[in-house]
Amino acid sequence: MTDTTDNGSKSMDETTTNEDRSITVNRVIEAPPTRVYEAFVDPDELAAWLPPEGFSAVIHEFDATEGGTFRMSFNADVEELEPYASTFSGTYQELVPGERIVYTDSFESDDPGMAGEMTTTVTFEEVPDGTEVTARQAGIPENIPPQDANEGWNDSLGNLAELVEGA
Repeated sequence: MTDTTDNGSKSMDETTTNEDRSITVNRVIEAPPTRVYEAFVDPDELAAWLPPEGFSAVIHEFDATEGGTFRMSFNADVEELEPYASTFSGTYQELVPGERIVYTDSFESDDPGMAGEMTTTVTFEEVPDGTEVTARQAGIPENIPPQDANEGWNDSLGNLAELVEGA
């Protein structure tokens, strides 16, 4: 499905789910791949765009190098979202500037339904209108419906577009 967002950028939303509890989300962002990539590896920019609607982020640790680690929290901005606030951490597996990022992350929770390690692969492909960003997240914990993960990524990529388009 392709549509146009409020700011005129094109959005492609594709969700794929299967046994490995994964989703794939695509969006065309009107900015060059190097600029979009930079927003993933700058902690201040990441904190500005990654949290989905209703949340804000706090970066506790951040080392965007291969083998480097990160730790962050999504805090609820409104009381009804408080049960969904979370802290998670992970490791950067691969960083290819302007092309690809692969990282793992897991939630800090005693809830067995939140256990496990997710792997996220983000690719940046130059297209006539800018950059097609494709995010694939695999190994989503049992307590997170894949549709919720999809909606979160779509919110985040919308925030990313607002941050980098025209910048």
